[in-house]
Amino acid sequence: MLIDEVKISVEGGKGGKGGMTFGEGKFSNMPSGGEGGNGGSVFVEASSSVLDLGQYRFQKDFQGGDGEPGHRNKDGKDGEDVVLKVPRGTVVHNLTSGIDNELLNDGDRVQVAHGGLRGRGNRAFSHARGSEPKRFEPGKPGFSAKLFLELQLIADIGLLGLPNVGKSSLLNTLTKSRSKVANYNFTTLEPHLGVLENGSIMADIPGIIEGASEGKGLGTKFLRHIRRTKILLHCISAESADPIADYVTIRNELQQYGHSLEERKEQILFTKADMVDPTELKKRMALFKKQKPWSVSVLDDAGVKELKKNLIKLLD
Repeated sequence: MLIDEVKISVEGGKGGKGGMTFGEGKFSNMPSGGEGGNGGSVFVEASSSVLDLGQYRFQKDFQGGDGEPGHRNKDGKDGEDVVLKVPRGTVVHNLTSGIDNELLNDGDRVQVAHGGLRGRGNRAFSHARGSEPKRFEPGKPGFSAKLFLELQLIADIGLLGLPNVGKSSLLNTLTKSRSKVANYNFTTLEPHLGVLENGSIMADIPGIIEGASEGKGLGTKFLRHIRRTKILLHCISAESADPIADYVTIRNELQQYGHSLEERKEQILFTKADMVDPTELKKRMALFKKQKPWSVSVLDDAGVKELKKNLIKLLD
């Protein structure tokens, strides 16, 4: 199950309090308390080795390490930072500050909770004009925030179309992915990823229904996953009684959803080519003469191989 959105809480560690000690020995009156350590901060960082947000499904609270208190003639250690790894393409919505950050590349990082500042020890309050030997500062508390993490998949090619047009089977065949396949009359519930031989990433976006752009079904949840795809591979079943209507339905949803999806580079692909008579298939493909559609059957090894080559060329 792909976990693509979670809410979590983060908090910086507390700053360590300053020390209140005297001299090198037991009977010295010279203030010698060092500063405490700063509290650890919390960061969110994109990593190509992380596929989804599943690790935050149950653990919801994260806190930086507390700074150590100051010691005799020695400052306390800073608290350890906490780095939360997320997939590339994650949008970090800081619900506390109202600031959003997109983490698109491996290693992109944003600080989401600052650690508390250290407190000064009594050594800092001893000076030439006077001395306050018993004065020290407590450490400051860390800053906290509520976050909403939203994954928007980064893929080179996005497979889209109505439910039951054979997208999952196509992804499995092209990339050796293992997405579940069956003759559903409804859409599957999560996107799947696969990798072509040249390293290009393909995303199978679950079947979009009419009204998806208005939130029907899980439409907007799925549509967001194709915002960053370079090419849309629009799949139409060769068995469709009305290919034009199927195509228009999806195009309307893209346009109504916005984010310039309707302007994205597109290639039409007739799937399940083995399920209809070749003459009938040509007639249906001729309806899209200007778009120069392709066709494929996952049972045709030569056709699948040719499709792979064409897709790689399309990405150049």
